[in-house]
Amino acid sequence: MKILWGLAAAAGVLLSAAVLEIYRELHCFSITHYDVTSRKLRGAYEDIRIVFLSDLHNRVYGKHNRELLDAVRQERPDLILIGGDMLVGKPGASYDVALDLVARLTAFCPVYYALGNHEGRMKVEPDYYGNAWPEYKKRLEKCGVIFLENTSEPVSVKGQQLVLSGLELPAYTYKKFRKAGISGSDIQRYLPPFQSDAVSSRPSRDGTGSAAKMAEDGSGSFFVLLAHNPAYVDACLEWGADLILSGHLHGGLVRIPGIGGVITPQGFMFPKYSGEMTRTGDQTVIVSRGLGTHTVNIRLFNIPELISIRLKKSL
Repeated sequence: MKILWGLAAAAGVLLSAAVLEIYRELHCFSITHYDVTSRKLRGAYEDIRIVFLSDLHNRVYGKHNRELLDAVRQERPDLILIGGDMLVGKPGASYDVALDLVARLTAFCPVYYALGNHEGRMKVEPDYYGNAWPEYKKRLEKCGVIFLENTSEPVSVKGQQLVLSGLELPAYTYKKFRKAGISGSDIQRYLPPFQSDAVSSRPSRDGTGSAAKMAEDGSGSFFVLLAHNPAYVDACLEWGADLILSGHLHGGLVRIPGIGGVITPQGFMFPKYSGEMTRTGDQTVIVSRGLGTHTVNIRLFNIPELISIRLKKSL
């Protein structure tokens, strides 16, 4: 009996500790730094600093998100990239928190915004959301935010030519307990090759993707793809991006050290990509653990994160 009481007491202590840790992780965030190297960054005369935000879901850190804004400012970014789901896509839900934060970010440097599934559903279902999406987008564009909705934009930073692309997949690719069969050629259909006299090539691992078809003169522009759902990272790699930035999974809710995230919003266990940086040949994948939560308000061993990236040329 004493052993049983001891086990029960130990279980109670562990449960209390887990509850306290969950509470702590729901009220703070960390800054994760990654260095990304590439031979294609040879045009840059110094490191390029990028801040990547994803999955805020209207979370607030300090009054008017002052803590988050201060953290971004201290990173001294050259570009701010947004991976989607900054708001909550529910009928009648306010987007004021996301609007206020993103608008303030434009004071630091150029801001590029790709859509997540929450923005996407607001965009395609006006019967449910009314004018919320066009109003939100219009107000941010007025502040200078550039939206990437299956589009690409060239930008020159510190002597280096970058092309920023935002992938917007249809709603069925986010359905519960189902993973759509998306390939690199499917992504090419949604996000056609970028055409510009200043941008002429993008490598593909197998020479068959959209990247390889752009041109073949080897100008070496560095391609960054914002693709919200990391379930389709392998297709994005086939498409040919040099750097893929994703979010969506909120780190897998609970993370197991040495293993990673436990579950995805679509109900799949132990996703391949959930909240880390992965190198595949000359290509890099970074998946954010996100800054907020949504339906399931739990995080354990999974602190929300702001991601700071340095693009560095290979020696």
